[in-house]
Amino acid sequence: MGKFMKPGKVVLVLAGRYSGRKAVIVKNIDDGTSDRPYSHALVAGIDRYSRKVTAAMGKKKIAKRSKIKSFVKVYNYNHLMPTRYSVDIPLDKTVVNKDVFRDPALKRKARREAKVKFEERYKTGKNKWFFQKLRF
Repeated sequence: MGKFMKPGKVVLVLAGRYSGRKAVIVKNIDDGTSDRPYSHALVAGIDRYSRKVTAAMGKKKIAKRSKIKSFVKVYNYNHLMPTRYSVDIPLDKTVVNKDVFRDPALKRKARREAKVKFEERYKTGKNKWFFQKLRF
């Protein structure tokens, strides 16, 4: 069977604090490492989705309601459900990588990078499904 957990694949997080949230695989490790001897993936996802916007709202209100909160985390494949969707959000690999978990300042920077890229994509109107809250 082919490998389908690839960078850019949209996944649903099944376990933990961010369960039910959508995320994108940034880097996948199929064979595991010495500290994580199982297949896992570095994902960037949406913690808090944007809210509904109508034409009657002002620019300030629209800007405030269009904010997104992101997260960056490493997950075991067992806790991710792949979808048929892929997105090509260009996250900077030098900022969003596995080294960010050693230093809280780097992690904040990685989360900020993901937030900026997600909001940028949301404002273009592409991949609408990715930016809507999963109802379950």
